[in-house]
Amino acid sequence: MVSTHILSAYDEELKYLNRRISEMGGLAEQMCGDAVRALVNSDSALAQKVISDDVILDHAERDIQDKAIVTIAKRQPMAADLREIIGTLRIAADLERVGDLGKNTAKRVLAVQGTGVPRKLARGLEHLSELALVQLKDVLDVFANRSAEKAEIIRQRDEEIDAMYTSLFRELLTYMMEDPRNITTCTHLLFCAKNIERIGDHATNIAETIYYIATGAQPEGERPKDDTSNMLGSAGT
Repeated sequence: MVSTHILSAYDEELKYLNRRISEMGGLAEQMCGDAVRALVNSDSALAQKVISDDVILDHAERDIQDKAIVTIAKRQPMAADLREIIGTLRIAADLERVGDLGKNTAKRVLAVQGTGVPRKLARGLEHLSELALVQLKDVLDVFANRSAEKAEIIRQRDEEIDAMYTSLFRELLTYMMEDPRNITTCTHLLFCAKNIERIGDHATNIAETIYYIATGAQPEGERPKDDTSNMLGSAGT
């Protein structure tokens, strides 16, 4: 949690940064969820809303950057306070990228609208999206209490998303090999699936930043990965 300072204005500045992060997180979650719904339902109006909302998210990140720079200049924070502000900047950057991934997915809606998304593939995309968005929601909840232990638990969960992505990647390749007419649609869906998988990576980045804010150290060891899509097609796979 944010410590209390003698100057109440300083506390308000830190609370403002935290509040803006929460707002960014909520919007980023909504954009990504809406993008997947627009994709599987061929909803071009919802896709356009996602694309438009990205401007709001970009503005929020710039606002956080400006406020953080002013706070550093005025307060000259040290130790935990400095980690808090720098961590906020890092998290804002990750959330802005999450919004970009949602926007990029929404842009593919028109490309697949003519053929639609096969129901089996739609279920896979929806499941992958659910895993990634739960990861994002949970890490934003952890940001509110600054629990290093919970941040590390979320960091370890990223491999579940990677495994689901690899499974979906394999399924999309199968569709393309079975019928060349599926290649265009499935190629767009491959990009969408990768966008969703990257949301999980950014949630993991945020978990690592929270750990740093809380402890002053980086998490030990390599982050777990279970994305083997790069090995598909090689001998034995």
